[in-house]
Amino acid sequence: MKGPLFYSKILLFGEYGIIKDSKGLSIPYNFYNGALKVDENPSEEAIESNKSLQAFAKHLGELEISNPSLVHFNLDELNKDISNGMYFDSTIPQGYGVGSSGALVAAIYDEYATGKITVLENLTREKLLKLKKIFGEMESFFHGKSSGLDPLNSYLSIPILINSKDNIEPAGIPSQTENGKGAVFLLDSGSMGETAPMVQIFMENMKQEPFRIMVKDQFIKHTDACVDDFLQGDIKSLFGNIKKLSHVVLDNFKPMIPTQFHKLWKQGIDSNDYYLKLCGSGGGGYILGFTEDIEKAKKSLKDYNLEVVYNF
Repeated sequence: MKGPLFYSKILLFGEYGIIKDSKGLSIPYNFYNGALKVDENPSEEAIESNKSLQAFAKHLGELEISNPSLVHFNLDELNKDISNGMYFDSTIPQGYGVGSSGALVAAIYDEYATGKITVLENLTREKLLKLKKIFGEMESFFHGKSSGLDPLNSYLSIPILINSKDNIEPAGIPSQTENGKGAVFLLDSGSMGETAPMVQIFMENMKQEPFRIMVKDQFIKHTDACVDDFLQGDIKSLFGNIKKLSHVVLDNFKPMIPTQFHKLWKQGIDSNDYYLKLCGSGGGGYILGFTEDIEKAKKSLKDYNLEVVYNF
C-alpha cells in the first residue's frame, strides 16, 4: 500500500444549497475507504483504475500550468508509480454520493503534492479555504465542477461546517448515543447516480424565477435550520425542519429522486416514521434517512436495506 487510508463522507445537509451559499454539514463515514496500491497481479478493476489515474495525472499537469500559484505535484514520481501499475483500491461505491472521487483526490494530494498543507498543522480558515480550492480544481476532473468539500472531508477526516462559500470550519458534532432511538441512515436505491447531469438540471432550473425563489425562501432556509438544530442537539426542532426539507425536495427536486422512491418518500412524510432527503446530488446511489425511532423506521422500510450511520 502506498500512503494511508482515506474514508468516505456523508453530506448530512447542504446538497445543492451550498452551490448557492446555504450552510452545510459534512461528516466522515469510516465504513468505506480507499488507498493507493500496487499489485503484482492486478485485477480488471485495478487496471481500469490505473487507466483513470493516467488521465487524472494529465489533468494535474494541466492544472499546474494553468494555476501555478495554487498547487504543485511531484508529477515525475506520480507518473512513474502509475506506469508501475498503481491504482486506487477502494470499497467506496461509485455514484452513491459518499465521496468516492473525494477519497482518491485526498490520497493523491497527500502522497504527491509538494509543500502540502498537513492535517497536523494549525488549520486556519485561510488554510481550509486554500485546501478546498485546490481540491475543487483537482476533483473537477471527475465532475466538471466541484466544491472541493468531499476531498477536504476525506483528507481531514473530521466533521466540517460550511457557513458559506468563504467560511468553513471544523465542527464539533454531538456525540453519538449508543442506545439512542433516533438515527441517520442510508437507504440503497440500487442504482448509480451521476453528479454532472443532476447538477446540470439544477442549474437549468435556477434560470426560472419561481425555482430560484423556492431555493432561497424554502430549501436554503430549512437546510440552514437543520444544520443549526443538529449542531445544538435540538432534536425536536431538527425533525420539524427535516420534515419541511423532505417535503420541499419531493415537490421540487423530483428528477433527483429515483422514480420508485417517490411513494416511499411521501409515505415517510405522511406517517412521520422517517424522513428522506438526498445524499449528494441524487439520481441514484444512496438516499439519506432521518428517524426519531429506528425500530419504527425499520418496520416501515422492511423491504429495504438500511445502514445506520449515526445514532442520537
